[in-house]
Order: sequence, then C-alpha cells, then structure tokens
Amino acid sequence: MINLTDREESNIHPSAVISPSAKIGKNVTIGPYTVIGDEVEIGDGSNIGPNAVIARWTTIGKDCRVFQFASVGEIPQDLKFKGEKTFTFVGDRTVIREGATIHRATGEGNETRIGSDCLLMAYIHVAHNCILGNHVIMSNLASCAGHATVEDRVVIGGMAGVHQFVKIGRNAMVGGMSKLVQDVVPYTIVDGHPAKVVGLNNVGISRAGIPLESRRLIKKAYKILYRSGLSLAEAIAVIEQEVDSCEEVEHFLRFLRNAERGICRERREEN
Repeated sequence: MINLTDREESNIHPSAVISPSAKIGKNVTIGPYTVIGDEVEIGDGSNIGPNAVIARWTTIGKDCRVFQFASVGEIPQDLKFKGEKTFTFVGDRTVIREGATIHRATGEGNETRIGSDCLLMAYIHVAHNCILGNHVIMSNLASCAGHATVEDRVVIGGMAGVHQFVKIGRNAMVGGMSKLVQDVVPYTIVDGHPAKVVGLNNVGISRAGIPLESRRLIKKAYKILYRSGLSLAEAIAVIEQEVDSCEEVEHFLRFLRNAERGICRERREEN
C-alpha cells in the first residue's frame, strides 16, 4: 500500500475525499469528487471513477473498475441494522458499472461478498449479506435481496428480481425480468414470473469448459429430476443410484439436498 500523500504516483484527483485510515494500493486511479471512507482497502491497479462512493469497511480487490455514481459498502436497507461493524468484499478484476449499489451486511461481523471477474452492470443492486461467486454477470437493473447466494458463472438478466435467501446454482442463467422466489438448480435456464425452468444451460456449460462426459451426466440427472414425475427426495435417490459420479453431479446433488426454499420447477406447455 502507498502513502496517500503521494497523490501523483497513485493518480488520485485533488477533489477526491479520502479517509486517512484508507489503504490505497499501487497504480490506483481515483476520479474527481469520489469519496473513500474509513478503513477502506483498494487493491493494486484498480480504477475508481468520478463521483463514486466506497463506504467504510469495504475491501476492493486488484485491477477492479468502479464506474461513476456507484455506491459500494454503504449501510444496508434493513430495519434490523443497528450500526454494527460489518463488511463488504469485492474480489479481483470485478467491474461495477454506473449507479450500481452494493450494501454491507447486517449482523456483527457478517459480510456481503462479491467474487472475482464479475461484471455488475448499470444500476444493479446487491443487498446485505449476499454472496456472489466468481464470473457472475448481473445485467442492468437486476437486483438480489438480502442473504441471496449466487454461485460461480451465473448470468442474471436485466430487471430480474431475486427474493431474499434464494440460491442460484452455478452455471445457471436467469431470463430478463424474471421473478425468483425459489432456488435455481445448477446448470439450468429459468425464465418467467414466477421463474420456471426452460431447459439446461448448454451454452454456458460448454463455455465453462465442463468435459463432454460430465455434460452427459448432468443431462441424465436433469431428466430424472424434471421428467420422471418423482418427488425431489425420490429424484435425489434415483440420481444417486443411476448417474455415475463426477464433480458436477455431486454439486448438483448437494445443491438439491440443501434447497430450503424448494426449487424452480420445469415449465410445462399447455395443450
């Protein structure tokens, strides 16, 4: 970390307001009229645009980019919040676009966490206590309510709304303007109001580099879950018995066993 008095080396605009307790990495750019709060840490090579706010107890990773008017780490919109010390973490190489809002957690010592290599587009909202994995994309105006969990390589379409405590499994895709009130099974595409499963996210699975044999096993597990007419518990038991084990299938089963809100069911075409 560099000394804040060395503004020329760190490319900090003279109008930026930076707390003396903030830690700014090397080769960081901070634009005009941006506010950096107490005990903030910004990693090497990050670029914080003009008129952004990075609030107290927030950590921004290396090579991130935060665009104008974004607010990261502000206190949560939660009536239970009483001013306790909580945190916001953003991983490396994540991009936060214009007007995005990410709030710190509720509950002493808790955190809101964004992974690495994410793209959070303009005016998205990530609420208190949310956990986002790596390579997550949230399109314009998508919102995650408190305590939502979004696993790696999920794509959330524009204006989609994620209910509190909902979990979205890895490599899933959420259609624009969808309403999510139940958990989204890994590797699926969901769409609608409320959201229903419309198939496997074959393109996303392929782009993630999942081996062909694992993709075949995922497809088999999907058919048992959604096409067999079995209950969730029965489908889990059959998948355990009839589908060969691989890391992806084991994650699929683990997600199903922990789906406390129930899962999005498959859309059925009306005759």
